[in-house]
Amino acid sequence: MLKIYLAGPEVFLPNARDVLDAKAALTRAYGFEPLCPGDLAIEPAPTRHQFGLNISAVDESFMNDADGVIANLTPFRGIAADPGTVFELGYMCASGKLVAAYTNMTETHYARTVDFYDGKVELAADGHKRGPDGLSLEDFDMIDNLMLHGGVTRRGGPVIAHKAAADALYTDLTGFEACLRALAERQGKAA
Repeated sequence: MLKIYLAGPEVFLPNARDVLDAKAALTRAYGFEPLCPGDLAIEPAPTRHQFGLNISAVDESFMNDADGVIANLTPFRGIAADPGTVFELGYMCASGKLVAAYTNMTETHYARTVDFYDGKVELAADGHKRGPDGLSLEDFDMIDNLMLHGGVTRRGGPVIAHKAAADALYTDLTGFEACLRALAERQGKAA
């Protein structure tokens, strides 16, 4: 049974355990073994800093044990994916493991960046679209930074964009299940 690491910002939710349990149940229904960051048994530490290092170490051991990852790239606390999830997806890509990603927003990274700039984006003399701070914008019709979207796509994984209701942005599992379905089909499994 392939082990799938479930990466995403769900661990920060007030109902994290419920969401992670629902994701784990779906993962099992598709014939995979879930590895959830929320299931970590963390060794106590004398400082918050050391406790954070302990979490990181256990998280990496989960990823090392996993055969693949499904990363929730729904924007978190800003216009882009959770940075921890981004690290985890990159780690798994670099490790040559199965990768899949989804987001519960259908707006592209570019559209969200334009919104961040309140629409004040202009075509500069150098041909780049730039915000009022002079920084250029990525405009590649991708759900997040080109390295995330491109990394999954180049490795044959699905990148799913699903429009979730605003109150279910981190709890809607439609995109997650679509990733499971794609990975199961790739592995010749049936749910």
